Amino acid sequence: MREAKAELEAARKMPYMAPSLILEAIRKARNAIYYSLGEPVFVESIVREVMENAQTINDPVLKFLVEIEEIVQQITQMEEIDEEKAIKQADSLIQTASEVIEVAIGEKVEE
Repeated sequence: MREAKAELEAARKMPYMAPSLILEAIRKARNAIYYSLGEPVFVESIVREVMENAQTINDPVLKFLVEIEEIVQQITQMEEIDEEKAIKQADSLIQTASEVIEVAIGEKVEE
């Protein structure tokens, strides 16, 4: 999470690099969640399978993971992004990811 926050801070300071830094911040937040839930490759394969099969998602954690993956895909496919909006979205996602990780590991995530 520390790296995700650092990437986002760098995006704020270097607007010319913001799109790639924002995407990297979101990916790092996603990966931190995957690691907190167990084996990242296993978690990622479940998320991708659910997305590919367009299944109804009843589990709130799985739904959250799918939403994160959708955000990553949206930002990856955008030709131009609204940097301010993307930074706010990434910041919100990082905060939420920190909360999910704290619940999963039972410890406060370092700031």
